[in-house]
Amino acid sequence: MKKILLYTMAAAALTLSSCSLDVNDDPNHPTTVEPSLVFPSAEAALATAVGDGFYNPSGFFVQYYDQLPESEQYWSLVRYDFHQSDAVLDYTYRTLFAGALPDLNTVISASSSTQADKYVATVLRTYIYQLSVDNWDQIPYSQATQGGSIPNPKWDDGESVYKGALNELDSMENQLDGSSVTITDMVNGKSLSQWKGFANALRLRMYLRFIDAGVDASDYTTKVKQLVAKNEFFTGDIKFDNFSDEDNRRNPWYTTNVTSLNTTNHCAGYALVSYLKSTGDNARLNWAFKPAAAKGTIEGCLPNKKSGVSSEKNNTVSELKYYPTKPVYFFTQAELQFLIAEVQLRFNHDDAAAKAAYQAAIDADYSARGLSGASALYSNGGAVAWAGTDAEKLDLIYMQKWVALFYMDHLEAWSEQRRTDVPKASGMTAAQVKASPTTYVAGELISPYSNALGDNVYPKREWFPYDATQYNPNTPKAVCNTKDYEEINYIRHVSGFATVHGTYLMRR
Repeated sequence: MKKILLYTMAAAALTLSSCSLDVNDDPNHPTTVEPSLVFPSAEAALATAVGDGFYNPSGFFVQYYDQLPESEQYWSLVRYDFHQSDAVLDYTYRTLFAGALPDLNTVISASSSTQADKYVATVLRTYIYQLSVDNWDQIPYSQATQGGSIPNPKWDDGESVYKGALNELDSMENQLDGSSVTITDMVNGKSLSQWKGFANALRLRMYLRFIDAGVDASDYTTKVKQLVAKNEFFTGDIKFDNFSDEDNRRNPWYTTNVTSLNTTNHCAGYALVSYLKSTGDNARLNWAFKPAAAKGTIEGCLPNKKSGVSSEKNNTVSELKYYPTKPVYFFTQAELQFLIAEVQLRFNHDDAAAKAAYQAAIDADYSARGLSGASALYSNGGAVAWAGTDAEKLDLIYMQKWVALFYMDHLEAWSEQRRTDVPKASGMTAAQVKASPTTYVAGELISPYSNALGDNVYPKREWFPYDATQYNPNTPKAVCNTKDYEEINYIRHVSGFATVHGTYLMRR
């Protein structure tokens, strides 16, 4: 729902309820808007960011897909050769910081909002800050969204933002007074229990990031164990599911890549296809990809193959199946169950509970895609059956999470890969895999043909938005890391915030 429409509706409502109209007021640009109208606008803006802006580049980074050999749209992304001035995520940044966040602040500050309304708006604020930290590391937070009073907010480090947002969430949750959600809600249908469950899932996700970043690890380990023990999470999926196959109402990624570009650009990634084939996961393989026209089978494309094999044609690789009404997922049940499985295995040492959550996660992902037969994968003798050492079981959790996040939540997939280092980097270039495919381990990341970062170096975060650098002098400067590529590759970077703060791993 476009904000202009919401504002127009609000203006109409104000006009009808008033006896006279002040000629100095523009009814098409009201100074106040009802929270019930603003909140769905924030949800829709967030869906655009999660379902398109963050979604597309992240999918390249975790090698779910690649650029079709005869297409050009995303050639810079597959080569990791993009620059701050390319403004890859400028629109997404504006959508969140000039759109969704101010709208949520309106709900929180409105006198007509119930405490429950303010709480659900705070949950979404927390989610936006988590996404932003995971993508950019530093972001405006303590001075953000103040309008003209602070036109150039400072940028806070990721750790501070995480902790600040979590503290806000805890505080607002403590102020709940039994009131109900009254604002229009296009995600959870005004279900306060679902919003509380979403909040707890966000806590679980963020606490694990702290643990693996070495930030107050002992305290956050206690917290994740408590969260899992209470088991007060959402049911189903947290998703924006309001699309239809008609103009201006389709899934945002579909709209960008099919409707607007009027062509197809994505083809199946070699890493993902090889792993799905190795595990016999034909259901998800066929759900996602079309058979290559020249071969009649599903074929993955080596990263940036068009640079290394000039004769390659579109018909030799598999295109993606685009879904115009596919929901935008904010948190899937599959991811939640994988996180629970990790906690049960790593910290509670409860093998049976970890196994149950692991299997429930695969079931949930199959269900979300309208598929059946998941148990064949994980039953005794299945390709991804629960077996081996704890380290091997943890690898199973992480790999299956990578599979389950495909076509669901690509930024989260990239964040989790950076946190866990799974899928592992193969240490092979695309040229080496082509020359010796039997030495490649299915599912491992592959250094692209013509990798602008250097062989076996992968993106660890996005550039700060170019728009921000132009208008806010407090935006951190883009600094090239002077370390050797080999050293860079081994710097431990956990999602948005690194153990070595201020290190730019996005470099040419």
